[in-house]
Amino acid sequence: MLLVVACTETPEGSDLTLATTTMPPPETSAGDTSSTSGEGTTSEASGGGTTADSTADETGNTPKLDVASPETGEPPMEIAEVFGHSGNVLYRLDPDTNEVNEVGPFVGCDPGSVIDIALDADSRMFGTGYSRLWSIDRMTAQCTEIAQGSYPTSLSFVPAGTVDLAVEALVGFDDADYIRIDTTTGQITTLGTLPGGLVSSGDMVSVIGGSSYLTVRGPGCDTTDCIVEIDPVDGSVIQNFGPLPYDQVFGLAFWAGRAYGFAREGVLFEIDFMGGNVVTNPIPIPGAPANLEWFGAGSTTSAPPVAG
Repeated sequence: MLLVVACTETPEGSDLTLATTTMPPPETSAGDTSSTSGEGTTSEASGGGTTADSTADETGNTPKLDVASPETGEPPMEIAEVFGHSGNVLYRLDPDTNEVNEVGPFVGCDPGSVIDIALDADSRMFGTGYSRLWSIDRMTAQCTEIAQGSYPTSLSFVPAGTVDLAVEALVGFDDADYIRIDTTTGQITTLGTLPGGLVSSGDMVSVIGGSSYLTVRGPGCDTTDCIVEIDPVDGSVIQNFGPLPYDQVFGLAFWAGRAYGFAREGVLFEIDFMGGNVVTNPIPIPGAPANLEWFGAGSTTSAPPVAG
């Protein structure tokens, strides 16, 4: 299986302030502070890593650091992290502790203009504005322009063997249209269309060995966003899990069998898939600015597809 999530509608940007917490180096724990989840909500259905050194690559991205034990020969251990952002600031969530830290303001992107992000299997981050495509250093939030043009939200990478047989592909949704974005030239290619009057409402997420998910609006999803599983090859819907208890879920990420939703109103929540149902639980964000609005989110495609 394979996991995906996507973003389309985008709110107005606003400057945010939050005391910056220094991120620990990848060799250490991001902290041992746990957050208490709220009461769950259920919706009914209708229907790995790569070892790299820490040197920044030519695009300015810092490769992902996987931690392996040379003594035991154990496989590399993924660094647990997913990312959310406003129009101006990048944040990091530790899915092991539910602790949220500010990475910092985007530098080199137009103020308030970042509408979504996506990370490939090596945790190289890319982002879009309505008229820009950037590579983004996930450790510093430094943006490097790749191309100018008209770009959507609802970004995710999908694994090799889906859209492209040889390499991962950056994809997204422009309303109902499922598209691919070339990360070198910025060129856009249409791959498919959502059926039944559905349009992307927020974000998409995909994981190697997992499923692909997208938030949508349309028939049966008129009041709040629905979450659906999609085929990453052409964007067609495999299963509709029904409405979420949140509206304008502009960000989706994934780690170890669980998805994370980032709603525009500043709410962060877990999404557990249980057969044909989903159960959601809010994640508190102590010290978050009162005007926090989530514009998007992202996670590496090499995130663990299941817990454990």
